[in-house]
Amino acid sequence: MEDNQVSAHIKNLSAEEDRLYAKDNLTDEEVKHLHKINIELDQYWDLLRQRRALRDAHKNPDQAHVRPPGTVENYEQ
Repeated sequence: MEDNQVSAHIKNLSAEEDRLYAKDNLTDEEVKHLHKINIELDQYWDLLRQRRALRDAHKNPDQAHVRPPGTVENYEQ
């Protein structure tokens, strides 16, 4: 996955997150979905950072991979 694809995925997830946060009353299913989105956002921000760090180190950014939620959950943006 290229940086622009990762960025586009982050943008789409953020838009969905914003849509859900804008609602007054979320269903239980929407709350679960929002939690899933937040975890996936953490994972993809981490992936983008990995790719940039590898590129800065003159290594192949394609070596970056999506890490498990427990590794990246609640990263500061």
